[in-house]
Amino acid sequence: MIIEILFPEVCNLYGDLANIKYLKECVPTATIIETSLKTTPHFVDSKVDLIYMGTTTEAGIKLSVEALSPYKDKLKALIDDGQFILLTGNALDVFGNYIDIKDDDTKIDCLGIINTHSEYHMMKRHNSFYIGEFKDMEIVGFKSIFGHTYEDGNDQEGWFKTTKGFGQNPDKNMEGFKLNNLYATYLIGPLLPLNPPLTKWLLEELGEAKDIAFEEAAVNAYKQRLIEFKNEHFDAAY
Repeated sequence: MIIEILFPEVCNLYGDLANIKYLKECVPTATIIETSLKTTPHFVDSKVDLIYMGTTTEAGIKLSVEALSPYKDKLKALIDDGQFILLTGNALDVFGNYIDIKDDDTKIDCLGIINTHSEYHMMKRHNSFYIGEFKDMEIVGFKSIFGHTYEDGNDQEGWFKTTKGFGQNPDKNMEGFKLNNLYATYLIGPLLPLNPPLTKWLLEELGEAKDIAFEEAAVNAYKQRLIEFKNEHFDAAY
């Protein structure tokens, strides 16, 4: 299995790179390729099983868009062919149409691969924990964002169905987006170590069906987190 991490020098907030470290623990034979902002992505000329991108700063968003723009058509073709891509945190916004920063009316043009846009309020950070559903799994995670995403059409499919917390925006129950095998979510935590059932599902989809690393400890922690998050006295926002 070959996993490519896009721009780990800037897309590394909230411990998101632990998602890939955990996959490496699960599949020790996996090859991890770290692509910097100044190098040609491996996916351009070679097969990759999973492309991953994590959370970055607002400056990092601009750098990431600039670095990926020459390969936008290649990314679209790969997605059409079923390429697995996992985006966590605001990496989702890099793949949308644009970001509207309401504080100063700044607009950041993005890749336009996911038909969405994001609205940021830099003085109103949103922090919350989350419970959702995907297939037969319950999903847990955290959000720490400056805004929300909005669909620019009716062609976008959500990823998780929210049961506690906040979805794509205040008017949407779905969280994240799915485009063929591209999966994008604002959830951090990091996502995969927090959700052993989701990790197992992803590995099975990638043809690596096996027990996950530290499974007993991971499952016990996951079950305890669900109990705590479901406590009716806990407000999802904090």
